[in-house]
Amino acid sequence: MSRRHQYSVELEWTGNRGDGTRHYTAYERDFVARVSGKPSLEGSADPAFRGDAGRWNPEDMLVASVSACHKLWYLHLCAEAGIRVMSYHDHAEGTMQEGAPAADDKTQTENPGEAGRFTSIVLRPEITLAAGDDIALAHELHHRAHALCFIANSLNFPVSCEAVITHQ
Repeated sequence: MSRRHQYSVELEWTGNRGDGTRHYTAYERDFVARVSGKPSLEGSADPAFRGDAGRWNPEDMLVASVSACHKLWYLHLCAEAGIRVMSYHDHAEGTMQEGAPAADDKTQTENPGEAGRFTSIVLRPEITLAAGDDIALAHELHHRAHALCFIANSLNFPVSCEAVITHQ
């Protein structure tokens, strides 16, 4: 039986300096994302695209979403398998490539005439298991976690996992 889940986010642009989007450099890329009952998230564009380096950008959020989804499935599977994860710290990295857009794309970017897309995300979790737990099984569960991750399953580029697993 299939279930449907809806997610509602309010996003407000907060970067109007007074002249709106009169020209490409006349406005800030800042925004606030809100979800009812949760802390607000202050965001902007990546600094390469005239954004504020002190705020989350969509690229950061994409990589964090993949990392978090994988981790949540992994911990679930480990708990079911009797593997005791004592710590999990991921060093995820996404790669975005800028390139030429389709001929009909008139989007104004930092580099006019170019568009970008993610080409990969690599998860690099460092995991510590309780003494004596099965490291081989713990590695195998990453493949299952990847297959179950909603976010990774929604992407059109590869997501890989290079886990390092040790005992306490």
